[in-house]
Amino acid sequence: MPALRSVEDHQQAVAALFAPPEAVKVAVADALGLVAAVDVRTRVSLPGFDNSAMDGYAVLAADLADATGDHPIVLPMAADIPAGRTDRLTLEPGSVHRIMTGAPLPDGADAVVPVELTASDSGEGRFATARLLATPEIRFTAPIPVGKNIRAAGSDIVAGEVAIRAGTRLRAPQLGLLAAIGVTMVDVWRRQRVVVLSTGSELVTPGQSLRHGQIYESNSPMLAAAATEAGASAQSVHFVPDDVDGFLARIAEIAGDADLIITSGGVSAGAFEVVKDALTATGGVEFVKVAMQPGMPQGCGHVIDPSGRAVPIITLPGNPVSSLVSFEVFIRPPLRKAMGLAPNREEVHARLLDPINSPDGKRQFLRGVLGQSLGGWIVEPIGPPSSHHLRYLAGANTLIDIAADVTSLPDGWIVRAMRLD
Repeated sequence: MPALRSVEDHQQAVAALFAPPEAVKVAVADALGLVAAVDVRTRVSLPGFDNSAMDGYAVLAADLADATGDHPIVLPMAADIPAGRTDRLTLEPGSVHRIMTGAPLPDGADAVVPVELTASDSGEGRFATARLLATPEIRFTAPIPVGKNIRAAGSDIVAGEVAIRAGTRLRAPQLGLLAAIGVTMVDVWRRQRVVVLSTGSELVTPGQSLRHGQIYESNSPMLAAAATEAGASAQSVHFVPDDVDGFLARIAEIAGDADLIITSGGVSAGAFEVVKDALTATGGVEFVKVAMQPGMPQGCGHVIDPSGRAVPIITLPGNPVSSLVSFEVFIRPPLRKAMGLAPNREEVHARLLDPINSPDGKRQFLRGVLGQSLGGWIVEPIGPPSSHHLRYLAGANTLIDIAADVTSLPDGWIVRAMRLD
């Protein structure tokens, strides 16, 4: 019996399938989740002009230097400046301009008094807020410092500065900044296109009726979701019959639109292992047994698309837990690296809450629930190790990583745990 391949060696074999990240130019609206490939410098300053930080009145601070509650200063309102006004105004000494938040400051003004701190003469011997009564004379009862409530041009970013550094993942704030500086296209590391192909005559699309011996297909949507969560553009397709020629025809059909093909099922030692039979016959794909639990049967290599391009293909076992654990251990890190993303999940050291057993010679990835206590991270193993118990994987937020030479650990032992949340 051939020796089992180590997890580390198979990780290297899978990682070697991926090309380095490729820079492309995309619309900012399509760049969410992608990584900037180059520095983005701004051609404009933010703000582009001095503007008001408040709804209020643009003033010359010197005009209000002597204002008090007992001796207010009353000044005429000479103009209205709403946000978006484009003509340039000049504030003359001894007058004020009513101004809205974000509106351009008139030349000469050096402060903005919030509307709440002013009043206007109603003509009936009483004073009310200027917001309610738009009369032409405004009362001020206190001085104001120069520069108060003004957003100075370039106070956020100055033209020529780097707005987005290369290597930054573009999320909502970064896309907002790019839009604010007028950028419409941005250079990013290209998103990988992943096609997930499930196999098995027993598989039925959820929502249809099940016959005896049939099961609902879960691996394809699960793996496509995992690839999407990793940052790729993923789609799932279903190949139903356990037929070598039909499988190869389906591969040829989908390969042209893929940077990576992932299959699940058909790679073990049974009599109807269509994936293994088909790809062994064509060559280019290596099938091995990896010293791990779950997920021992694995395969990886290339298929040729109709144009002659070699497309990476990774064949995963069909049991759902084996399939998703294999994705996490082998595919997710290099897939993310190929898009310029940080490749790995966070790993922490946690204290076991229950004893565990592990098979000799196999690196085990146990499902667990990770939490924190006053003493640090704690982890509780959940569910049996069998690879068909998907319910416990759905309830887990971590994989407990047990080395191949460890057969048992007591509660209280410190273990490595890969965070899935």
